[in-house]
Parts: sequence; C-alpha cells; structure tokens
Amino acid sequence: MAAVSAWAEAPTTSLRPIGRDADLYKQAIPNVSEIIADSGITGTVAFAVIDVESGIWLEASNATDGIPPASSIKAITALYALDQLGPDHVFETRLLATGGVVNGEVQGDLILVGGGDPTLDSDNLGKMAEELKEAGIIGVKGKFKVYEGSLPSTFAIDPEQPDHVGYNPGVSGIALNYNRVHFEWKRDGNGYDVTMEGRAARYAPAVRAASMEVVDRSGPVYTYENRPDRDVWTVAKSALGSGGARWLPIRRPGVYAGDLFATIARSHGIKLGDAELAEALPEGETLVTHRSAKLQPILKDMLEYSTNLTAEMVGMAASSKRLGTVASLRASAAEMNKWAVEELGMENPAMVDHSGLGDDSKMTVHDMAGGLARIHGTGLRPILKPVYLRDDRGRPQTNGPIKIDAKTGTLNFVSALAGFLTTPEDRVLAFAILTANMDQRAKIPRAERERPPGARTWNGRAKRVQRGLLERWGLLYNAAVEPEPEAAAAPEADTTPEVQPEAEAVLEDS
Repeated sequence: MAAVSAWAEAPTTSLRPIGRDADLYKQAIPNVSEIIADSGITGTVAFAVIDVESGIWLEASNATDGIPPASSIKAITALYALDQLGPDHVFETRLLATGGVVNGEVQGDLILVGGGDPTLDSDNLGKMAEELKEAGIIGVKGKFKVYEGSLPSTFAIDPEQPDHVGYNPGVSGIALNYNRVHFEWKRDGNGYDVTMEGRAARYAPAVRAASMEVVDRSGPVYTYENRPDRDVWTVAKSALGSGGARWLPIRRPGVYAGDLFATIARSHGIKLGDAELAEALPEGETLVTHRSAKLQPILKDMLEYSTNLTAEMVGMAASSKRLGTVASLRASAAEMNKWAVEELGMENPAMVDHSGLGDDSKMTVHDMAGGLARIHGTGLRPILKPVYLRDDRGRPQTNGPIKIDAKTGTLNFVSALAGFLTTPEDRVLAFAILTANMDQRAKIPRAERERPPGARTWNGRAKRVQRGLLERWGLLYNAAVEPEPEAAAAPEADTTPEVQPEAEAVLEDS
C-alpha cells in the first residue's frame, strides 16, 4: 500500500481561518457549530478531513471516539480484498465427480463445490447443469453433495437484526441469489397463493429449503423457526393485502444451493438425489467450472448497492488468503483490523464484521480518514460511488464544482460517509463523517429494527450535517494554502438541542 511520508496528529479542535482582505468571502462560510445546530441532530457528530498530498489534518472533532461506521467500512473491506486477492481474482464454483464416469453415470459422488463467489445465482447454476448435460452426464451412482467449507459458516451476519430482513442472511463458502429466497403472494379467493422461489432472470425453481405458511393473526407479521432441514416461516394474513413480494434471508446457504441445483439438474434429465452437505472436500475430477467476474467490478457493485453478503464473503476470502484458513467471521474481521493497522496506519480499528451491519463494530474518524488518505492513488476511488451535493431545491448537482467519491453507511440512528473530495481548484481531501445517537438506537426493540419511529427523520438531519461539512470544506480548503497557527479557533460545541422523535422509518442497509 502507498503511504504518505509525513503525518501530523489530527487536531483536537476544528480549525477555522480568519478572513483577510484577500478572502473575505470565507467569512460567509458557516462554521461547524452552525452546521450542526441548524441540522437539529442529536447524539455524537465526529468528523475529520485531511489533505492527501501533505498529510496535514485540516479539521477534526471527536476524532478518537469509536462509532459504528455502518456500511462506510465496506470501503476498507474493498481495499483489504484488493490488496490480498488482487483486482483480477475470480471465484470458481465447480462440479466435482469422484470415482470416474462410466456411460454418463458418475460412479461415486457428484459434489457442488463453493468457491466463495458472492454473485452466484440460479441462472449460473442453470448454465452449469446445461454444461453437465452437454458433457453426457445422466445420473450419479453415489450421492449428490454440496461443499461449503471454503469459508466459515455463520447463521446470520448480525444476530441482533430481525429474523426476516433480507440484508442479514447466513454466510458460508457458497452463496446463491445473495442467500435470499423470493417470497410472493397473491390473493386467491379467501386465501393466498404463495410461492418461495430461487428467482433469477431465466431460472426460478421452487424452494424446499424454506417454507411459508399464511396464518390468521394480527401480529407479528413474520415468525421464523430454525428446523434442521429448512427455514420455516409464517406470515400474518392481515398484513398481506391483495398481493406482493419480498426477499427473505436464507440461513443454510449450502442446503439452499443443493436444493436448487438438484431441481434444475432434474429438469435437464440428470438424475440426482437430495443434496447432502460434504464435511470435507475429496479428490475428484472437475466436470464443470463457473467463473465469476473479476474482483474489481464485483467490489464496485458491492460499494454501489451496499451488499452485505458480498462484503462478508470477500472479506473472509481475503483473510483466508492471508492466513491459510480462518475460523469465523469475527476472526476474519479481527484479521482485517490487524491489516488496517499494518497497511493503513490505523490505531484502533475494532470491526466485528466486514459489512458494518453489527453495531458492536467501532471505528474512529481519525483512523478512517487517515487510512483513506494514505491509500489515495490506489484502485479504491475509481470504484467508489459519486456523491452529489444538492442545491436548495434538493436537486443533485451532477456538474457541481466539488467532486465527491465516497461510501455511505446507514443504520438506525447511525449515519456515515467517508471518501474523497476534490475542490474546485483540484485539491484532494480525504474525509470521514460518523454520526450516531447510540442511546436512541439502544432503545429499539429487536422486532422494530426494520422500521423504528424517528429513524428516518434523524437520518435526514445527519445527511444535512454531511452536506454542510462537505460544502464548507470544498470552499474553505479549495486552494492548497494552510491556515496560519494563530488562526485556530476555540473548540466548537458538539452538543445540540434535543428533539422529539417522529414516526418515520428507515431500513438498515448497514
């Protein structure tokens, strides 16, 4: 990783130059206290901004407070994966035969081998089944198995999330359809016609690894039961209306992938029994291989759509490359923390996952902004999503003079933004803004994590803080001229008036 040679400590106060004759316009730029007060946000506002060429810290507040970074941490996960695996890395999913093939029949077992591909879908399995048929395979004398042990398994990324949210699936060495099942319902007389499918563009096989029952009750909307062979769901009839659909999480990725591949293979005339999980990977002949896209475009999509499963799988793949094997998701996150200290100069990264979904994860803006500044010029910025400031009417300024490439992050009562800002005069700044009201977040019951009262309103206020700070920095630090020491202002207040929560909602995308 590239590093900047000279780095000063982040200032403990927000620096604010005093306007001189040549730059009186700067006096009209709002100071930090005004930006925070005008937003009406409650809780902690932490930020840091640094010049990437000189390594000079320009402004910082609450710079060493550990705050959940939410999905902004995916920028660091992307760096970790690029560094350990390389931008051209591809993930391979294979069909492996033991015992040889005689007259189109596998003499031993047929094994679907997961290779850590987070983008595998039902259409990819369909193509693998088609290629297996083209190779002349018509059946298996032994068993059909799935191997998912290339990465450690976990039942859910964050166990504190509601059972039914699709952004919190199980994770293992194989994934399918982002480990989600498509639940759809349509009114049929007095009841409902319900489907559970592994839906992709071409293939949408029915799923046996997860079931749904409509129950006549007022609430809760969903219940979940973890049975040894499948995920068992019920849904309240009163919540369904005339029809609809949503994605539900899969807790057993290997069972799910095996279920769907067996169904698809049978549709092509290949006789397979029900899938079993393979405890170890045996020697055998590879009959079919599906290769993913290269890692860099996978990461670009991950950053654009904030895909939690992709972050966890590429993060664990990076740790496996670094260590040989990795014991668990948390162990993998701990290894990424070590890497961030070694390669990015961070001091106290404390991530418990790679996606930022778990609010036990903590990051400081000093570490985040400093780490980003140190790697400026590597392959991260081209895959970050452009972020546009908005005018007074709320319209994005797509051709505005301030250019921002960054990663957002959203949890209930947590909002984050971290990345790079280029001023109108082409000065490049790295920044991190982490805002959180952890007291308010702690009051949310687990069942209400999807849509808690007040969260959307609070998030809107956090976005206003981000916008104000970015506009301030883009104008105040436009040219590469540093504030004189005597221009440093007194510490600015971080407290803001309390406001009453409003009945709004926000989805946790991490």
